Amino acid sequence: MNIRFAKLAVASAVLSVAGLAVAADPIKIGVSGPFTGGSSSMGVSMRDGVRLAVEEINKSGGVLGRKLQVVERDDEAKNERGVQIAQELINKEKVAATVGYINTGVALASQRFFQDAKIPVMNNVATGSVITTQFKDQPDNYIFRNSANDSIQAPMIVEEAITRRGFKKVAILADSTNYGQLGREDLEKALTAKGIKPVAVEKFNIKDVDMTAQLLKAKEAGADAVLTYGIGPELAQIANGMTKLGWKVPMVGSWTLSMANYIDNAGPGGEGARMPQTFIQLGDTAKRKAFIDSYLKTFKPKNNRIDSPVSAAQGYDSIFLLAAAIKQANSTDGPKIREALENLSAKVEGVVTTYDKPFTKDDHEAITANIPVFGEVKDGKVVYAYDTDMKKGGETRMKQAKAKK
Repeated sequence: MNIRFAKLAVASAVLSVAGLAVAADPIKIGVSGPFTGGSSSMGVSMRDGVRLAVEEINKSGGVLGRKLQVVERDDEAKNERGVQIAQELINKEKVAATVGYINTGVALASQRFFQDAKIPVMNNVATGSVITTQFKDQPDNYIFRNSANDSIQAPMIVEEAITRRGFKKVAILADSTNYGQLGREDLEKALTAKGIKPVAVEKFNIKDVDMTAQLLKAKEAGADAVLTYGIGPELAQIANGMTKLGWKVPMVGSWTLSMANYIDNAGPGGEGARMPQTFIQLGDTAKRKAFIDSYLKTFKPKNNRIDSPVSAAQGYDSIFLLAAAIKQANSTDGPKIREALENLSAKVEGVVTTYDKPFTKDDHEAITANIPVFGEVKDGKVVYAYDTDMKKGGETRMKQAKAKK
């Protein structure tokens, strides 16, 4: 009998140790973005912001007594690669959630697998307006976002160009990707709302290096400003093309005009470009200063300038939002995390904003139109375009009760 009890005690101890081992397993979070190629300044900055957040959380004891572990994958800004990664993160890595997506097309192609698997996705950079409503016909939506979508940015761009600066004839230059063409549609809607029709609407492809044809059409149509939707390398070619033609009109475009590979490749020709920004690399609050200092110390970017400050900041915040949801859910179960995100009780202090009930069941957008400000390229970096915004930079711009449509 004693032998039997001894065996039971040993078995019980083994099971207890095994249970502790399971409990101590890290919580895996997928991180998908382009870490190489033309979109990499956004992808790497986002990834590094995520790494900082994970390090901070783990130093503080993790979540539910477990460390967070990021599983990083380079989607190369390719839809098909994004699809492969999504399936790998779900089926092999067994992630509890995933963050990332820089490119709208990759998000739309990939996130359906997470939706089917009931695993939350936090889009922290991609801005295509349809991203969070792709599955609006389904009972539960697992797609969230903490970046400023294009239905926010496009009206801001038009307001800046038409109302604030008084341009009368604007041309639109947008790339041929989902991002560029959906953004173009949003721009045209915003212009129509003001009774304005663009004098030229031109398209270009990723990796195009000569924008002469598109720019000549805009010039001949009498454009006094160019509105853009694209990413850094091609946007730089627009600025450089203007310089070659000896025709310089202001560029006002989506937030991607802040990318390092626009600023550096365009050089002096890129100065003055303006774009909506949720985050500008200026330590105007203690939280932002600590984040910027930590980023610069850890990753040592060129000229002490984060390649894509917006991507880094939103990547950082996305992890804290997920961590808060996992803690509240007291679980890594996808449906429970989704429900917690939709009903977050704790405020989450980020570097973009403080998130106070950022999501509901019907609203998966953390950012509303009052949060972004206009940035401007000046002396090789992005600064506040308006002194009034800079003076209020230390004030936290909180989400409005209802998102502006």
